[in-house]
Amino acid sequence: MQNVITIGRVLVPVEQIAYVEAFEPPADGRFNPDKPYKSRIVLLNRETVLCEATPAEFAEANGFRLLPEDNVATNPGIDFRVESFVPTKDFDPGKPYQTRLIWRGLDGINRFKLLLTKPEMVIAIVLRGETEPGGERKARPPRPAQPRAPRKRPIPRAEA
Repeated sequence: MQNVITIGRVLVPVEQIAYVEAFEPPADGRFNPDKPYKSRIVLLNRETVLCEATPAEFAEANGFRLLPEDNVATNPGIDFRVESFVPTKDFDPGKPYQTRLIWRGLDGINRFKLLLTKPEMVIAIVLRGETEPGGERKARPPRPAQPRAPRKRPIPRAEA
């Protein structure tokens, strides 16, 4: 992963990026960009930068971890926390969100993003870096146990 990512004319230190999500211009037509932006890069302080790459393309190019169900790529250098999300009567976003992804902003205040992906899958991908759903991180298979030979005690030498 590189230290600085250039997006158009904007240089963004990678440690300030929280996640990358899909971007769709508002349907009201009030925002007509001159470029075909496909993602929004969300910084730790919640400021955003628009990008022409999809979240999957951005993740592949920069070593981020992709949550396919949400089309969100997270920064592996950020300490995230994961909570289950259950709507309340005071806060029901209308989508079947299952997870709250939490990180600390630069100002020390917790920020969060609601996700459709199950909390266990978010932990596997975002926190552990596992690449296959339900699988473990790709690693070498463990070596078979080998019996140990008993230790031989040194025989004391007779001194002459």
